[in-house]
Amino acid sequence: MSWIREGELNLLEKIASNVLKAGPMPKHVAFIMDGNRRFARKKNMERQEGHMQGFNKLAETLRWCKQLNIPEVTVYAFSIENFKRSKEEVDGLLDLARQKFERLLDERENLEKHGVCIRVLGDLNMLPLDLQQLIAKAVLTTRTNNKCFLNVCFAYTSRYEITNAVREMAWGVEQGLIKASDVSEALLSECLYSNNSPNPDLLIRTSGEVRLSDFLLWQTSHSCLVFQSVLWPEYSFWNLCEAILQYQLNHKSIQKARDLHREEQALQQLEADRACVADLLQHQGNGKPADAKRRQEALQRYSVSREARVQDFLQALKQKRNNFFFDLYSEAVSA
Repeated sequence: MSWIREGELNLLEKIASNVLKAGPMPKHVAFIMDGNRRFARKKNMERQEGHMQGFNKLAETLRWCKQLNIPEVTVYAFSIENFKRSKEEVDGLLDLARQKFERLLDERENLEKHGVCIRVLGDLNMLPLDLQQLIAKAVLTTRTNNKCFLNVCFAYTSRYEITNAVREMAWGVEQGLIKASDVSEALLSECLYSNNSPNPDLLIRTSGEVRLSDFLLWQTSHSCLVFQSVLWPEYSFWNLCEAILQYQLNHKSIQKARDLHREEQALQQLEADRACVADLLQHQGNGKPADAKRRQEALQRYSVSREARVQDFLQALKQKRNNFFFDLYSEAVSA
């Protein structure tokens, strides 16, 4: 099954789509694609076939999202916790991933035609080397496409992602790129695997489970969460419409919460900068208080220098992550 499925909506679906698009539409939707194994049991088929049906449904859902003008989708494909499943099932899931990323590389012209950029979020070092290399090829092959984005969370949990972001900031301090005082909530967000994407507007989980299962915990604090009872392989266009309608009904309150959070972040950063400047002026002035004008000038200089440090650090972090993919790609080509 192709990653990109062609086809148009039927008349009723087009009408529903146009009605929905008259309201606020999510720009980024995340999916916890749950229920593949239960679907397999329900249909008396092998687990692997259930996972295959789940991938086919993903391809179909991506088509719906494209036709609904949703440019970004993030999916929970393989949790770090999945390694605890039976060896047979884990090997089957990894084999399926190999097949699908190989198919993706075969479809690069179609992906380019539709402008699809593939990103893979997670600790790829946990995966077999040949799969790492396939993923690196897929990511680098599509990296310049910019019409729509598919983020595949693979060997991923949110707590691991947050822990890794803390490690990245510690690395920046050790390298002298940033100061410990530069560490902030906003900087941590920039160190997540998902730093190239806006936070999801809407998160959908299927199969009736009402938990996030360690998926995008940081990013979805101000997202609309929709839990649906349908098993993922049975997901329909109408299920997606229902979830979008829930988002639209809650859009104003979600937007208000996001705006308030941005204001709070800015205020926290200002207070942190003021505290750092106060310490600097105290040391420079031998304990004598500085006048208001001097404090304001020092605050402006400090804010500019901090922002420059942070940008240099983020550029170094981006280069480090890019090098990881380029090194894998080079190894694959030379093998």
